[in-house]
Amino acid sequence: MNEIFTPIDHSRTADEVVQQVEALIIEGVLRAGDRLPGERDLARRFDVSRPILRDALKLLEARGLIITRPGGGTSVADIIGQVFSAPVSRLIANHRKAWIDYLEYRREIEGMAAEYAARRVTAEDRTLLDAIMRRMADAHEKEDFEVEAEIDVEFHQAVGECAHNIVLLHTLRACYRLLSDGVFKNRLLVFSLPGARDQLYDQHRAIHAAVAGGDPPAARRAAMDHIAYIEGAMAEAERSGEWQRVARLRLMQRHPEADRPPPNEGRGLR
Repeated sequence: MNEIFTPIDHSRTADEVVQQVEALIIEGVLRAGDRLPGERDLARRFDVSRPILRDALKLLEARGLIITRPGGGTSVADIIGQVFSAPVSRLIANHRKAWIDYLEYRREIEGMAAEYAARRVTAEDRTLLDAIMRRMADAHEKEDFEVEAEIDVEFHQAVGECAHNIVLLHTLRACYRLLSDGVFKNRLLVFSLPGARDQLYDQHRAIHAAVAGGDPPAARRAAMDHIAYIEGAMAEAERSGEWQRVARLRLMQRHPEADRPPPNEGRGLR
């Protein structure tokens, strides 16, 4: 965070500090949970007095943008988490139609994000995407499903940031929050389908290549094809899980003495 705060050039008022911090939050530079520097350090970076900084922090806290905890410093509030309330998240988690609609929505909006990203990608954006892809390649090689799934979300968030559209950025973040909060608890089943991990990895590479290469039509197509694949893979995983559930019940009914598969094997999507 050494370079993101810049000195106030004009009258050095609390409002100017507030405007700069608000811009950093809305543009996605500061994320939920990010810690702000200590009061003395932050006042120095803004080149304002500590009383002015305190007034600015009070305004930001009153607006729900930052949280100050005694002894815990000041951090950015979780404003994105409020887009989907807990009751709505539970409804989405428990209804098949909801996650189908979720993927349909993601297919369209991620196509748009990738297209915009390919048009607007900067050298710094490419550096960020390259670093994420190197970590994804490492997780893929090590067959670390959970880490690979986490980097998957991070990659899509980064593509959304490269689109340089504030509303699109925060809409996408709200969508990805459902994944990071575990609303789709069984999405890792997709990684267990034969060949799925390699397919997903290749799809991410295609999105990355199109965005970094500045090819908007290819980026949109690659992103939409990726989500379409996930839609089909999740449906297949669900069917496979249901088939295994029914087969297990038949086995238990007809041959109670037979060895049973582990209880988590083949669990379907919920």
